[in-house]
Formats: sequence, C-alpha cells, structure tokens
Amino acid sequence: MVSVAASDDGSAASVVVQPPLSQAVGYIVVVLIGFLIAFIMVFITRVLKKTVGEDNEKTEMFMTANRSVTTGLTASAVVSSWLWSTAMLGSSLVGYVNGISGPFWFAAGCSPMIVFFAVLGMACKRKIPEAHTLLEIIRIRYGNAAHIVYMALCLINNLVAVANMILGASAAISALTGMHIIAATFLLPVGVALYTFVGGIKATFLTDYFHTFVILIILCYFSVKAFTIPEVSSLGHLFDLVKAAGERNPVAGNEQGSFLTMTSTGGIYFGILHICANFGLVIMDTSFFQKSFSASPKAVVPGYVIGGIAYFAIPWFIGTLASSVVLGLEDNPIFPTYPRRMSATEVSNGLVLPYFAMTIAGTGGAVGMLLITFMAVTSTLSAQIIAVSSIISFDIYRTYIKPTAGDKDIIKWCHIGVIFFALFASAFSTLLHYVGIDLGWTLYMLGVLTCPGIFPTTFAILWKKQSRAAAIISPLLGMATGIAVWLGSAYALYGAVTIASTGMILPCVYGTVASAFAPLPYSLIITLIKPEKFDWANFRNEKLALDLPSSDETDGQTIATVASNSENGVLKAEMATSDLSNQPHLKRWARIASAWALATFLGHWVLWPLPMYAAKYIFSKGFFAAWLVVGAIWLWITLLIVGFYPIIDGREQILDVWRALRKDRAAKKNASTTNSGAASIEGESGSGTGTETPSVVEEKVI
Repeated sequence: MVSVAASDDGSAASVVVQPPLSQAVGYIVVVLIGFLIAFIMVFITRVLKKTVGEDNEKTEMFMTANRSVTTGLTASAVVSSWLWSTAMLGSSLVGYVNGISGPFWFAAGCSPMIVFFAVLGMACKRKIPEAHTLLEIIRIRYGNAAHIVYMALCLINNLVAVANMILGASAAISALTGMHIIAATFLLPVGVALYTFVGGIKATFLTDYFHTFVILIILCYFSVKAFTIPEVSSLGHLFDLVKAAGERNPVAGNEQGSFLTMTSTGGIYFGILHICANFGLVIMDTSFFQKSFSASPKAVVPGYVIGGIAYFAIPWFIGTLASSVVLGLEDNPIFPTYPRRMSATEVSNGLVLPYFAMTIAGTGGAVGMLLITFMAVTSTLSAQIIAVSSIISFDIYRTYIKPTAGDKDIIKWCHIGVIFFALFASAFSTLLHYVGIDLGWTLYMLGVLTCPGIFPTTFAILWKKQSRAAAIISPLLGMATGIAVWLGSAYALYGAVTIASTGMILPCVYGTVASAFAPLPYSLIITLIKPEKFDWANFRNEKLALDLPSSDETDGQTIATVASNSENGVLKAEMATSDLSNQPHLKRWARIASAWALATFLGHWVLWPLPMYAAKYIFSKGFFAAWLVVGAIWLWITLLIVGFYPIIDGREQILDVWRALRKDRAAKKNASTTNSGAASIEGESGSGTGTETPSVVEEKVI
C-alpha cells in the first residue's frame, strides 16, 4: 500500500475529518441527477430517431452508431474514456507520494497509448470494417478456442477497470457526503445502466461529451480558485510551500528528498508500471475498439490523436496542482486533517484531490468535487457496460447460442448484458472493499491482469504471421508469468503474501512488466516453431454487419424527414461503408497515425522527462511557475476542444435535427388548421340543408 509518514503526534486517527456535505446531497447527486441525465439522454435518443433516422432498435445503430461519429465527438469520447475518477484521484495520489514527477508519469502513461490506438483502429477499419468487437476479429482469424481465451482476458480487463473506478469514486463520495460506501457502490451504475439500456453507444458518446465538458469547467475553476486563497496567493508562494514540505518530510528516493524533482525512484517506478498497465487497459478494452468502429473512417485518426494529446493536461496539471497545495498546506489550520498529515488509508483511498477541493473552496469545492467524481465514474462506466454487453450479445449469444439472431434478439441480449454487468461490477467492488482492497491497491496491481494480451492482440491485427498456437498460448503463459513474479516478489521483498505486500509498488512493477513483455518472446518462439501466414482478405469473407434498415421499415414522418435531409442512419452507414473502398486514403491515415504515435511516445517518455531525470534537476521557482502555467493553458485548451469542437464538427447534423423539428412543428400546425377548418365547414353544413355529401365537404376543404 501507499506509505505515508505518521502525524506529528504519532496518531493517524487523532483528527477525524467530518464530511462537508450531508448524505442527502450525496443521494441527490448519485440518484436524482443520475436519473435526470438518463432521462435527458433517452429523450435525445428518441429525437434523433425521429429526425435523422438513428434507430436504436437496430443493432448497427445501437452498437456502432452506424459507423458515422464525427471527429469532434470521437475526440471528446476518447478524452472521456480515460477521464476516470481514478485518473484525477490517482494522479493526485502519486503526486502526494512521489512529488512533482508522479502526475507527469501518470499522464505520460496514458496519452501515448491512446494515440497508438489510432494505429489499431485504422488497421481494423481497413481490414475488417464490419466488426463490432475485438473478439470477432480474434474468432475469425484464430477460431473458437482463441475466441474464448481472449473473451476471458477482455472481461477480466473490463471488470478490474470498473472495480478500480468504483472503489475510488465511492470512497471519495463517502468522504464528501458521509454516504455509506456500499450504497454509493451500488447506486452509481443505476443511471448509467438506464441510458445505456435505451440509447446504446450513441447515448454513451453524447453523455461522454456532456459529462467531460462539465468536469473540465469545474477543473478550470479549481485552477483559478487555488490561487485566490491567501494561504496560496501566487505561484511563487506555492513553490515555497512545497519546498518547505520537502524539508519537513523528505521523500525517500527523490533527489535531496525534494518533491520538486523528476529524479524520483518512486516516480519512475510508477511511470513504468503505469504505461505498461495502460497499454493493457486500452488494447484489451473492447470499448476502445467499439468507439473506433463507431467513428467514421476519416474521424478515427484525428479523433484519437487530438483526444490523446488533449487528455494529457488533465492528470498532469490537476494532479500537480492538487498535490502541491495539499503538501504545502497540510500544516495549516485550513487543511481538513490539521494538525496531522493525511493517513496512509486516506491517501490510498484517493482523498488527496477531495481534500484539495475542500481546502481551496470549502463546501463549494466539495460540491464541485462530488459532481466531478460522479460524472467521471458514470461516463467511463457507460463505455465499460456497453463493451461487456456487446461481448455477451455478439460473442456469446450470436456466436454460440443463436447464430441467426436478428436485431430484436441481439438488442434483447445487449439489454440483459447492461443490467447484468452493472449489478455484477457493483457486487465485485463490494467484495474487494470488504477484504480491504482500495484504489491504491488496484491502481498499482491491475497491470498484472490487463497486460498479457498486449502483444498477442497487436500481432493479431498488424502481423499476419502470428500462429494460432502463439495467439492462444502466449497470453496465458504471460499472465501466469506475471502473477508468479508479482506474488514471488511480494514474498521475497516483504516476507509474506498479503494484501499489504502485494499492493506495494515494487512487486507490482515487476509483475506488470513480466506480464506485459513475457508474451512477446512466447509468441515469437511458438510462431517460429509452427509458422502460419494469414490472408487479410479472409476477414472480408464473413459478413458481420446486420442488414441495414430499409425505407419501408420507417414510419411516414421519418420517410418525409429523410427525403428532405441526407443524414438518416441508413445513408450515413452507406457513406461510411463506401469510404472504406478508398484503401490508399486509409493507408495514408494509417501512416499518419503511426507517425503521431511514435512522436507522442518519444516526446512524453524520452525527450521531455529523461534529461530532467538524468540531470538530477530540482525545480527553481521560475521553472515551477512555468511548469504550472503551461499545464493550466493546456487544460483550458482541452476545455475548448472537448466543449466546442464537437458542436462545430457536428453542426450539420445539429442543423438537420433543428430543421426536422421545425418541419414537424409546422406540419402539426398545418394539420391542426386543416382539422379546425374541416370542423367549421362541417358545422356550417349541419346548419344548412344537411344534403351535402362527405365528398363535397372534402372538395371544399381542398
């Protein structure tokens, strides 16, 4: 677990921090706001169906949004996919423990692989454009045995990821409101399950956008508010506070014990652990594949590149600012735990960021933090829930139970999957809580379980020579190797295999690295022993997409709308499919994605941090100020990208919806006028001779 020095009086429990908000506020946010957002998303889903033909009773729309999502919405969804509550809570945690290097390595462990995923996403677009899930690709190439193995790997990945975010979010909500942690654990997924149940992947995209925009507005507010309190007042004074904190409580493994250096043993350990674990989380997370399948071909690469680069500022800047303020003000009476430091349990539960918000903005900060936590966890939960429901519906039901399943059956099992996984994830997170596992433990060890599929999955998409045996055996051996190294290191270093010892950073680093890289030689050796060569054209031989809806399946209003605008779901799907025939165009995007992935990795992992690490540089006051100013500017640019780019990029569909709604309103008004006119004529005829026939009345109306 995270090791934190005890308080001055030796008692970590000498001061009990009371929740700044009431339980009622917690339930209002978690339940009422959750349901409100869900109902808004349901309403928007129905409007989109009526106006532009996006029918979520059709599988292609429910699971892939007709493969037509624009660049802006894709970029927003990518940021949201990694804007876990634990991203903000975790980056602040490692900043508190390791100093200024922690948040940087947290961010550097996220952005490069998000950009790298553009390479995989574009490869999938080129080779198997009708896919709905990663597992369909595995099954077609390697058969059912591999399909089952990778299904287990993906489900483990999704479950561990969800448990990590729920544990962190429920602990933060409990600390802020006093709400029982188990109540938060079970109630958080309720609203998510509701709008995902109805709206599918498009509702996930739209909710991602809304939640991420709100979160970034609050974070930008915190970035300004922190310097308005007298105790901080300026960048220079904050530097002095952090420098003094390092002198009071020097960090073992940091240059001169300072918090203000990239030369940190704990920081570099965490960086290695985090980048390996996150490569596993991205590549084995079927929700990332679903979002790339849902994006239009021309939106995949720019969406993932823009989203990956924009995301970097959030954990880097917010983690740095929050941990710096907390470290600097722990000995100040305005800090919640004063006169003691934060306890190891508080730190490991991810409470650095909530205490930062409470310190700089009091009750208002607590409310903002509550909203951030709630929206971050529900947004990322929706992606995980839809991903698992797709596995249940496509990769289990449609593959092994009813291969002839149509829209109705698949949507039914998607709904079952949504409900099942929401309940199961809550129950599993509750189990972890009661055995003593928290955010810090899952943050450090999850890579042991998520990493074994990195190289085998990448090879399955990019390398035609990986054999079936290699694809099946190498991730299993890799996981066994990683677990053995993890547990063995915990025993060798700490004399016992316990929750405490297995949550320490060194065993987790060794286990994660072994789990990530052991499958590479395993796969190469097994492939050399029994080589194979796959023909990418085989992906095209199996029809995966369900039939697109025909015009006679839509009602009269939708037909009229479709006739006046060209943005209905059928046409968008046809346009997306037609783009895929332009292979040179897609190859160019693939080259661009590869170049950006390499540049992002070199920038974030080599050119920027390593010279500072090797030089043993300790930040000066001016450099510290510049570090935070650049981070703040980057954060505000991220706000503009996430908040306004999707609106600008999607303006045509927004206008189409507006025109369709106006046309529908005008049609209803005309119909009302016609009906009242007919009633008036009918009344006049009734007061006359009474001999006019209905046909005569109709002629008068016309």
